[in-house]
Formats: sequence, C-alpha cells, structure tokens
Amino acid sequence: LDACCGVNFDPCDMGMFLLQVSCLCGSAPCLLCGCCPSAKNSTISRLLFTFFLFLGTLVSIVMIIPGVEKELHKLPGFCEGSGSVLGVQTHIDCGSFLGHKAVYRMGFAMAAFFFLFAVIMVCVRSSKDPRAAVQNGFWFFKFLVLVGITVGAFYIPDGAFTSVWFYFGVVGSFLFILIQLILLIDFAHSWSQLWLRNADESNAKGWYAALCIVTFIFYTTSVAAIVLLYIYYTKPKDCTEGKILISINLILSLIVSAVSILPKIQDAQPHSGLLQSSLITLYTIYVTWSALANVPTQTCNPTLLVRNSTGSAMGTQLLTTWWDAPSIVGLVIFILCTLFISIRSSDHPQVNKLMLTEESASGAGSEAAAVESGLHRAYDNEQDSVSYNYTFFHLCLLLAALYIMMTLTNWYRPDESLRVLTSPWTAVWVKICSSWAGLLLYLWTLVAPLVLPDRDFS
Repeated sequence: LDACCGVNFDPCDMGMFLLQVSCLCGSAPCLLCGCCPSAKNSTISRLLFTFFLFLGTLVSIVMIIPGVEKELHKLPGFCEGSGSVLGVQTHIDCGSFLGHKAVYRMGFAMAAFFFLFAVIMVCVRSSKDPRAAVQNGFWFFKFLVLVGITVGAFYIPDGAFTSVWFYFGVVGSFLFILIQLILLIDFAHSWSQLWLRNADESNAKGWYAALCIVTFIFYTTSVAAIVLLYIYYTKPKDCTEGKILISINLILSLIVSAVSILPKIQDAQPHSGLLQSSLITLYTIYVTWSALANVPTQTCNPTLLVRNSTGSAMGTQLLTTWWDAPSIVGLVIFILCTLFISIRSSDHPQVNKLMLTEESASGAGSEAAAVESGLHRAYDNEQDSVSYNYTFFHLCLLLAALYIMMTLTNWYRPDESLRVLTSPWTAVWVKICSSWAGLLLYLWTLVAPLVLPDRDFS
C-alpha cells in the first residue's frame, strides 16, 4: 500500500484494514502493490472485469458437478414446491434439470452485469469523463452488484425463462464465435509475420523449418480428425447430414489453403501462407466436431446425452457427466480468446478498427513518471483518449458469458414436452454457419488486396 496508495503506515496499525478497503473502493492504481510491475490503467481494468467473468464461469462449473447439483434441491423454490420446473408440475423430479437451470441463471446474471456497464459507459472518450472512474475503480462495489444480480437471477420464475433464454444464448454464442474467428485469423497472420521477420533477420533455415513443422502438425491433426469424424459420426447407410457437413468443410478448407499460396496472392500479401491456412483449417474441423456432437440422432452421435425428468439416460448411451471433449476444448479456447481481448491490441490497424481498440500514446508521460519514481503502480494512459471502447468491451464480455453458458450446458434445451433436455438442430446449424463465416472471412483477408487495390492492407 506504500507504493500504490502513497500512504506510510505501521503494518500492525489498526488502520491497515481501512486503507485496504479504500484501495478496493478506489481506482485500478491502488490494486497494484510494490511487488507488481507498472501497468496501464486500461489493462488492469480489463483484466479485473475478465476476472469477474472467469469467477462466474467457475461458479457455473461448480454448479453442474453432480454432487453440488443435488444440493441445489435445498434452495427454496428452486425445484420442489416452486409450482413448476421448466413448465413441469412439481410432482416431476427435476433433479436432472438443476445444474442446467443454475448455469442459465448464472449466465443471465453475468450478461446483465456486463450489459449494465455497457450502457453506463456509452460515449466515454477519456479518463477525464467521470464515468471512467466507475470503469476503472470501485471494484468492491462492482463485486457486490454482481453478487446481488446473481442472487436475484435465482429467483426468476421458471415458466418459459429457460426456453426463451436459450435463443438469446444461441445468438450471443454465434456472435462470440465470429469474434473468436477474427482473433484467430489475426493471431495466425501475426504469428506468420513474426516468424518470417525473424527468418529474415537471423537463422533463416531454422525459422523456415519451424514454420514447416508446425504447419505439418496442424494439417496432420486436421486430417486425422476428419477421418475420426467420418468413423464415429457417420454410418455407411445413414447420417447423410453428417457426411455432407464434414465434406463441405473439408472442401472449403482445401480451397482456402490452395488460394493462400497462389502467386497473385503471394505478390499482394507476401506474408500469407499455409501456416495461417492450417490453423484456420484445424479450428474449422474443431467447430465441425462440436456441431456433430449436437446432432440429436443417437446413431449418428455417440456422445449424445439426453436426460429425462427422472435424471436417467435415454437410449443405449449411459449418462455420466454433462462434460464432453468438445466442451472442454471450447472452454480452453474461450479462456484464451477472452484473455486476448483483455490484454493486447492487434498488430493490424484493420483489426483494431473492427474491434474498436487503438494504441494510445496518451499515457507515455505517466509511464515515464512511474518508471522514474520507482513506484510499481498502474498509470493513467487514457487522459487524452481511451485505448479501447468501454461499451464494446463489455458487449464482448456479455457475448462471452452467453457463449460459456451454452458451452457448459452442451447447447441443450427442454424439448416440446418440457420433460427432457435434448440437443436441437439449432445448435448444429449455428456452429456450422459460424465455421463457414470464418472460412469466408479468412478467404476475404486473402483476396481483399486484389479486389480493392486502392486500399492499404499492409
């Protein structure tokens, strides 16, 4: 607290607690101690909001653990005696729905929290705006607000809430998958440019060998995954939809890979190549796998989980957990993309413009002052202009909350009888369409310099 709050005190003094509380209620600079490096105020704030999102995600994960799910029976009105459970009368055992309901309400609470701040932060231009202090401070009160919204969400009457909120989750998840694709394409281009630049400046053979090895691994993994998808998610005389979807994405991946190494594309974009295409192909195959894992036909989906109102499994597949491999991979990608949004800007001006971020030099003086004074603290780098759009950042976290809600529930929803949680075709088509959108977007980044020669795509 000496370094970050500028206050000297005896560690044994009874006033230490009050000083700690004042830092929790203050701005981001107070949240750094002497052992932490100096950092931008905007970065610290984004990381703390992301921490709130991860905290809500952790709570959601805990709530779908079978042992904890059973304990939710004890919440008054959450299951028995509530009048209805997902529209079902109380004489139906809703045990199998409790984790599903809890995750939906936790997702609603996080979405409402970030929507609230998205509205509050509209048109904030610099840290001189009084609302910027709300964005960068008062963290203890923000935590209380999140807790309050979460508690209130668990008292939402059942009725049609889960069925309606499912479609909000579908739309939000689709938009967040598109954001993931933009970040992945940007990361692939930055990765390739970095290694090619290193090859020009140092040992070229070593860097080119690394490029070839990584590209080979990505393509080999993609081919192996496609073979496994054909084996496990299709049948020789059945599962026509799965065969068509896998084949279409395979063909599209081959097309973008071929386009990336065409001579005209190489002349317009010397840094484009198979490394980016292999990474996009691998992600496309993952999305295809995730989509096929939601096909509601037991014979075409060996991982299908169907819970009825008594918590038993339908069909021949035994139900052991709500988690499957696509959900785990999706959770990892979600964490990486959310951190990517929080801690860095893109190397490409076009991506920064699309994501409403920019490299701001307004905090250079504050950074120099922090270094000269030897204090380890956050410095205000937004005195002249914000380094990211506050509202857009909160909307990204809102979409991330909806995406993780759908991921943790495997995109399942109650069927027409409201007695069974099933996987709808809606989830399949949303994921497949997002994979097509990602491939088309990557293809556009390749051909754009040729289509629009007057634009700067450097």
